[in-house]
Amino acid sequence: MDVLGSKQDSGWRNKRGEASLSDVHRSINISRSGSRWRRLAAFAGPGYLVAVGYMDPGNWATSLAGGSKFGYALLAVALLSNLMAIVLQSLCARLAIASGRDLAQACRDAFPKWVSIPLWALAEIAIIATDIAEVIGTAIGLNLIFGIPLELGVLITALDVFIILYLQKMGFRWVEAFIITLLGVIAVCFAIQIFLADPQWGGVIRGFFPTTEIVTNPEMLYLALGILGATVMPHNLYLHSGIVQTRNYGHTLPEKKEALTYATIDSTVALCFALLINASILILAAAAFNSTGRTEVAELGEAHSLLAPLLGLAIAPTLFGIALLCCGLNSTVTATLAGQIVMEGFLKMKLQPWIRRLITRAIAIIPAAFVTIWYGDAGTAELLILTQVVLSLQLSFAVFPLVMFTASKAKMGELVAPIWLSGIAWLIAVVIAGLNVKLLVDFVSG
Repeated sequence: MDVLGSKQDSGWRNKRGEASLSDVHRSINISRSGSRWRRLAAFAGPGYLVAVGYMDPGNWATSLAGGSKFGYALLAVALLSNLMAIVLQSLCARLAIASGRDLAQACRDAFPKWVSIPLWALAEIAIIATDIAEVIGTAIGLNLIFGIPLELGVLITALDVFIILYLQKMGFRWVEAFIITLLGVIAVCFAIQIFLADPQWGGVIRGFFPTTEIVTNPEMLYLALGILGATVMPHNLYLHSGIVQTRNYGHTLPEKKEALTYATIDSTVALCFALLINASILILAAAAFNSTGRTEVAELGEAHSLLAPLLGLAIAPTLFGIALLCCGLNSTVTATLAGQIVMEGFLKMKLQPWIRRLITRAIAIIPAAFVTIWYGDAGTAELLILTQVVLSLQLSFAVFPLVMFTASKAKMGELVAPIWLSGIAWLIAVVIAGLNVKLLVDFVSG
């Protein structure tokens, strides 16, 4: 019996229900006798699924626009965004390990229904918005590489549902291996492109140090707000707090403390990798476009078509398309898993995984297909912008409960977040809320 968990349940309105992702819950054993490195390796995986959300197709356009217009100057903003993400994702692991709940279950068990049901609705809207962006990104990748029309590409993305089902049936480690493999392909593609672009490395290093121009230049500030506001994805907070519990880390306080340490290391290392990819997109745009006077490149298709003549090799746009396709595939996998966690956690609604995933994907494909058929390329660009605004609106409704829960001694017990960590987290939550309000006001005012 989990005595520690039962004591902590006293801080919640409702008792803990069925485990998150019950078909894979605690399915990955942690060796008690192995070395520390072996136990750390057993925790490696969830962080990389989370990292996918920080380099999804929705973020590419912002990084391309920032790099092409302002060179390397906004690398400091990408670094700051990543530091925020590291703090918030560490809190997700803390919530899951301390309480045995994912964020959706925690909201259900902590709030009355008149609060938790609207939170569920907002989370579902965010999942749909995320999935629409991933569907469009994958379709654009298929179009760039194979010349498949966007309309057909949108429909083809439905097939990745069956990839998830097949891999999860083999074991959750196979899902993680699939994601990590595609991340490796993305890294290789960008490494080659940056080598071909030959950036000014002195400028790259200086770009990681913030300057006052980011605040004083209105155009630069707007793009900086876009990078900050769209980096932390709401579905990632639900996702991480669910998939951390695939590890069978034990029930005692020492075991949970060790699990928290290893899970935090996993997510931190993975998010540093995500920073590397996001910075690579910005560096590539700065080296290939800004340095040649093309300062208005923001669309994925336009960037793809310009790389060959600028870098001098036909393989450059192909590598760009492959990286985009891999990002899209990875993101659709993680968004669909997050959708399952949200529905089961908030509503206790248990559906067969393939039904839940088909529902999630169908809801995303219908608007994406309609827009691509009716409006074409220009429509997909507008839809991508709209999804980012929707995500901005929803983000704080996930961040504030997370910070509140992990700062509560009654809910977290001995694993409550230290005061200094909670202080930083509250500051991040307020900053994100302010930035997202600014983005929404700008969007509404045109």
